[in-house]
Amino acid sequence: MSPLDELAALLRPAGGGLFLVSTGRAAQLAMQRQLYGVSDEAGVDAAFRRNLAAIVDARVVILGCPSDVGAGFLRGANVGPQAIRSALLASDGDWTARAAAAGVVDIGDVFVIPQLLHDDMLSAAQLAASRRALYGHLPEETAATLPVSPLSIAERALDLVYQLNPRVVPVVLGGDHSNAWPVAANLARHRRDRWAIVQPDAHTDLLPERLGIKICFATWSYHANELLGRDGRLVQVGVRASRYDRGHWEQGLGVRQFWADEVKADPAGTIRAIVAHLKALDVGSVYFSNDIDGTDSIWADAAGTPEPDGLEPDFVVDLIRALGREIGLCAADIVEVAPPLARDGGKQTVELAVRYLRESLAAIAGPELAPGA
Repeated sequence: MSPLDELAALLRPAGGGLFLVSTGRAAQLAMQRQLYGVSDEAGVDAAFRRNLAAIVDARVVILGCPSDVGAGFLRGANVGPQAIRSALLASDGDWTARAAAAGVVDIGDVFVIPQLLHDDMLSAAQLAASRRALYGHLPEETAATLPVSPLSIAERALDLVYQLNPRVVPVVLGGDHSNAWPVAANLARHRRDRWAIVQPDAHTDLLPERLGIKICFATWSYHANELLGRDGRLVQVGVRASRYDRGHWEQGLGVRQFWADEVKADPAGTIRAIVAHLKALDVGSVYFSNDIDGTDSIWADAAGTPEPDGLEPDFVVDLIRALGREIGLCAADIVEVAPPLARDGGKQTVELAVRYLRESLAAIAGPELAPGA
């Protein structure tokens, strides 16, 4: 299969990563029609395939990963990508045209079997059964080469994207924070500069494994830090919910942390310190991995693990802008947005996620994508 044909097999139109046949299907299709500017399902599929073909010339690709099976407490981030896209379209009726003009292409969703996480966790029998369910329309010898679990599909899809366009910048909509692992794994394979990760988060996610699971919301940063060589290029911002103190993590794993109380005491100084730290390490680009619970729960309560006493939204925005201006972003995400977990249906949190998404896109592709532009 060609890379485009394989992507078409692995992914679904934006919003289609959740398998729905009745409840929720109408809202899913309504978002797709608006996003793609079409009137029926055939038009949605045709537009999705046109977007895949546009990867070769894109500056940015947006990929939805509607999986929360890698989470650990409250669930609901599986509907985050659709909610973020719907709110984005509601806030800006010209968004699709504005994004296209800036070279931003939405390539759709990872198709999620919601009981699976990573192919390494599956038996041969389960792999075969899931391949029949997902790829039964393909020749058996072709289907046998394809992944079936969300993290494995996302990693393979991004690898294909980089094959088509080595210069592209991926922006991922989660899903729980385990969805950052496929991004980091691909950056390690495809980037030729010294890239770093800046991670707003209430938690460290630095366990080598959790209950025997290698990659999940609590472990992805540990393994990403291993890819970076434990050399200080993993920078965590807003930490405040940890069983250990900063010294345990910084001295033991070579990360750099800015805890929430430090940030709140001097927001501007913290941003200067983060930028100076990265420049001192000769960092050429940054993966901005933005867990919504890094932001104070008064602003972001629709999260799997909301935490008080966190970052202010304006600080996060200023950090995105400074990193984009001073260093540059090679990837970004917004994860752990779980609309069902808030009384208002997550409206405030989702709107904040849209703000963060647009600021990240503006830092990559131009100020015309910023909120209010």
